[in-house]
Amino acid sequence: MLNRRDLLRHGGLAALALGAARFPLGWTRAADPAKKRVLMYTRSEGYEHDVVKRKGDKLSLAENIVTDLGAKHGVEVQCEKDGRVFESKDFPKFDAFVFETQGNLLGEKSKDGYPPMSEAGKKALLKAVAEGKGFVGSHCASDTFHSPGFPNNRWENQEPDKMDPYIRMLGGEFCKHGDQQKAFMRVADPNFPGLKGVKDFDLLEEWYSLRNFAPDLHVILVQDTMGMKNFDYERPNFPATWARMHEKGRVFYTSMGHREDVWQNKVFQDLLLGGLSWALGNVNADIPPNLDKAAPKAKELPKK
Repeated sequence: MLNRRDLLRHGGLAALALGAARFPLGWTRAADPAKKRVLMYTRSEGYEHDVVKRKGDKLSLAENIVTDLGAKHGVEVQCEKDGRVFESKDFPKFDAFVFETQGNLLGEKSKDGYPPMSEAGKKALLKAVAEGKGFVGSHCASDTFHSPGFPNNRWENQEPDKMDPYIRMLGGEFCKHGDQQKAFMRVADPNFPGLKGVKDFDLLEEWYSLRNFAPDLHVILVQDTMGMKNFDYERPNFPATWARMHEKGRVFYTSMGHREDVWQNKVFQDLLLGGLSWALGNVNADIPPNLDKAAPKAKELPKK
């Protein structure tokens, strides 16, 4: 009989088999035969999402899925919640980082009970990305390292020098979310890796309202707020998935990733694999800034 971890792993592989069919065989692999290494980090300070919760030493659903994606496409994934990894001797060996984190990762206490990242570790991460490592953020990665003044100023945009350096790197910041509901993702770039053949789609998810967008965002998916309920979405359409360059590093973010069924969804997995493959440099994409065209009123936030 399969134990729970085996069931998760086999279930993840079955779902991945569907998603992988959307990719020509091997296109996400590096030309260099040496395996790329990815660090997936999921420490949670104030709220731990179910998709990253572990039971004992068993990997969470999200960790299993990213690990299986990596195994299928020639990428070695190491999953961590211990913040000391950013100052470890292994840290320089990683080629990219995948975050589904929450809150102040420097805080001593956390929902998962793991040691925090240090100031030096945070600087090491940002320096690594600036110097050419890849970064992939999912969902609550934008609810991490908030800029000064949050949450009192959550419905205000800030100048770049007032933002946390992590938020400047990511390209946007979580404001708040309303009830889980179905809403449309509008495809702004159907040519981004993983989105070939994908049209606008609706999905039941916990949707983030976001602010502090970097002006150089290449918007991939747009949150269509038409018909959405709750104050959080009383605003024009805004970016929900994007790519950008942070100096020499490739940064990808998607606001999707709260629900287990979203992590198991073929479209989400394909997009995540595309973003990771691009962040690693295994595939290229044309990512000119398009915020003004894709979501021209994105800076208009709900009015108190």
